[in-house]
Amino acid sequence: MTYACMLLQEEKAIERGILPLLQRATLVQTFGQRNHVCLKEGSITIPPYAPPQKMQTHLIPDKTPRSIFVYFRGLFYDVGNDPEGGYYARGARAAVWENFKDNPLFDISTEHPTTYYEDMQRAVFCLCPLGWAPWSPRLVEAVIFGCIPVIIADDIVLPFADAIPWEEIGVFVDEKDVPNLDTILTSIPPEVILRKQRLLANPSMKQAMLFPQPAQPGDAFHQVLNGLARKLPHDKSVYLKPGERVLNWTAGPVGDLKPW
Repeated sequence: MTYACMLLQEEKAIERGILPLLQRATLVQTFGQRNHVCLKEGSITIPPYAPPQKMQTHLIPDKTPRSIFVYFRGLFYDVGNDPEGGYYARGARAAVWENFKDNPLFDISTEHPTTYYEDMQRAVFCLCPLGWAPWSPRLVEAVIFGCIPVIIADDIVLPFADAIPWEEIGVFVDEKDVPNLDTILTSIPPEVILRKQRLLANPSMKQAMLFPQPAQPGDAFHQVLNGLARKLPHDKSVYLKPGERVLNWTAGPVGDLKPW
């Protein structure tokens, strides 16, 4: 498992491309970006680490009403690295602030309160816009806390896309459509919202995004093993049978196990 490009040397890495030593390797990388020289086809995209124990301590009762329609905490501008604006998040975060800072449906701010995790559990939608990279840990946090992720990153590659039905649990908004975000979200039928929330409530969905210690069946570590196993020559007879939950890793891959 390795990174094809290190962030601090990304410009040099882009000029160079993936090292010849790694070009035949299977790269395991946190999230990804389509058509990026540092993410080769066939790479395994994984979620960033989110501390399971810490998140567990912030859980609130399941029946707590989701009284916040749209929630976001984070930067809208990066004055230090982008003083003139326009480059950071390709302007998407700035567009969120300029269009919705006074909208009562949007609870957005640069402040990061101590109730951040609890607030996500009280929200219907959690904005997950790109920053300098297409992804951030808040996408994992949104899934764990049952907040429908609103993914604003045109070229993002999501983790375990063959196992997690991102289109069914999230909402994808093109960066150019951010000014219409309120119309897009308020036009989603209640039954669609409820279906997404039911899927997010499934423990298997949350488990697939976490790296607990020790590892547990169905967690992100096992998803990585599934991805690696699917790259090996195998016979379909080694697939998990309906109702089976244990796989002999020496025999072959999971195939198409989707417990949710």
